[in-house]
Amino acid sequence: MEQYEPENLSPAQLAAMRRSFRNGRAAMSRRSLLRASTGGALAVGGLGTLSACGIPAASKSQGGVTSEDHSAKEKTINFSNWTEYIDMSDDEKHRPSLDAFTKRTGIKVKYTEDINDNVEFFGKIKPQLAAGQDTGRDLMVLTDWLAARLIRYGWVQKLDPAHLPHAYTNLSTQFRNPDWDPGRSYSYPWTGISTVIAYNTEATGGKEITSVSQLLDDPKLKGKVGLLSEMRDTVGMTLLDLGKDPRDFTADDFDAAIARVQKAVDKKQVRRFTGNDYISDLSKGDLAACLAWAGDIVQLQADNPHIKFAIPEAGYISSTDNLLVPNKARHKTNAEKLIDYYYEPAVGAELAAWINYVTPMETSVVRPELAKIDKSIADDPLIVPDKTMAAKGHGFRSLTAKEETSFEEKFAQLTGG
Repeated sequence: MEQYEPENLSPAQLAAMRRSFRNGRAAMSRRSLLRASTGGALAVGGLGTLSACGIPAASKSQGGVTSEDHSAKEKTINFSNWTEYIDMSDDEKHRPSLDAFTKRTGIKVKYTEDINDNVEFFGKIKPQLAAGQDTGRDLMVLTDWLAARLIRYGWVQKLDPAHLPHAYTNLSTQFRNPDWDPGRSYSYPWTGISTVIAYNTEATGGKEITSVSQLLDDPKLKGKVGLLSEMRDTVGMTLLDLGKDPRDFTADDFDAAIARVQKAVDKKQVRRFTGNDYISDLSKGDLAACLAWAGDIVQLQADNPHIKFAIPEAGYISSTDNLLVPNKARHKTNAEKLIDYYYEPAVGAELAAWINYVTPMETSVVRPELAKIDKSIADDPLIVPDKTMAAKGHGFRSLTAKEETSFEEKFAQLTGG
């Protein structure tokens, strides 16, 4: 599908919209998990049918598969990432941070923007991983739920702490111990992603929107509310509003959250479920308020002073995109050096200033460097969470294979997916 760029959007809005094409389709975010539906979306890439297809994991024990490391002789790294997810020179011909890494270390980085969707990318690398073969990649960036799956199947390598002094020291406490990789033995965050409430004060009549309950119940917002098509974000935020912890909830809690949202859908409080395509609707006021991803809101606020955000008192959903080294990667040590490089304060600040997502580094470490680049970015809690905001962040717990299928089906029924 060709990308389209409506003429009535500003440069800031267009920049945010371009990010929405990371999973290869308009009106969906790169974070939008392809939901199981009549068309069998989850079957594309095989997450939902992994066992049914009879493809065994390379190793079901922790630790993955050891492989020969050619880093000492081959000064190169093959790095797969999403589009628009690294710093770029003004002429769009160079990636300054990668160029500086090569100049310092002599290690050349073959950087490929070939991740358009988690499920789609998994479909590309699954055959090699399952067979214990080299994928041709030394480093890749995947969203937390898929990173958890690869770790569980033993398809990524355990990282060597000796090669990660900056990463170990500077990683934010907020991201240190996800239930799917306690202590970050197999992964380090590339960025954090915060799910917040966004609203347009022109459309709300100046009223602040600060809770999911307002989104679902306030009659003045009827027909002008947007929720996210990513199950973990919409259900997670609703669980928090119900007083439940997304890191520790039951199937009954999940069903209660679905019923809560269904009630709002039935009374037509909710206009629609969206990926990043809420950007245009929110800016124009077609959506008065919605669930949104912080990186998008930073972009919108730069152009539209009426766009505001709120962190609910109940908290917000925090997730991560993560750096992992697949099994049989030829250049593991080189990859670890690159991971560590992005946890040097000045380098991490450069990345955060360009992509506007949550930096995974400790605030006290990265903020001074960000302030040298742009003080407004250094002071933006959507990029550098302060202690209060960080404390309100909640991950969404790992799901069993049975839960993943069941929960996604229920959410698909809710959204009409």
